[in-house]
Amino acid sequence: MALIKRFEDVQAWQEARNLTRQIYRLSSTGSFAHDFGLRDQIRRAAVSSMANIAEGFDCGSTKEFARFLGIARRSVVEVQSLLYVALDAGHIDEDAFTEHYAQATKTKALIGGFLHSLNKRTNT
Repeated sequence: MALIKRFEDVQAWQEARNLTRQIYRLSSTGSFAHDFGLRDQIRRAAVSSMANIAEGFDCGSTKEFARFLGIARRSVVEVQSLLYVALDAGHIDEDAFTEHYAQATKTKALIGGFLHSLNKRTNT
């Protein structure tokens, strides 16, 4: 496995970036764009996922990086929960919900896997 030298090389960050891009696109149209509270909250949660991975990458310790990865993962879960709100409010349809929820699930799994790997290396 190649050494990760920049946060941009972290696959979990790349998928969090994809999620953020998708959430911005989704929340920029129709009634979703006019529900300012929900729109801003889901965007902040998505941005938080990628920002915390990047910020944690530059920490001085593995323990601190793991803490930031945990925050990033919880931000993705927040995105998932807010997608339900958007669905229930009629801002998105089932297809859009399923597509974006799946991207969030992929992102969450990669963050979790990275966190597990990081913890495994520090405990051996």
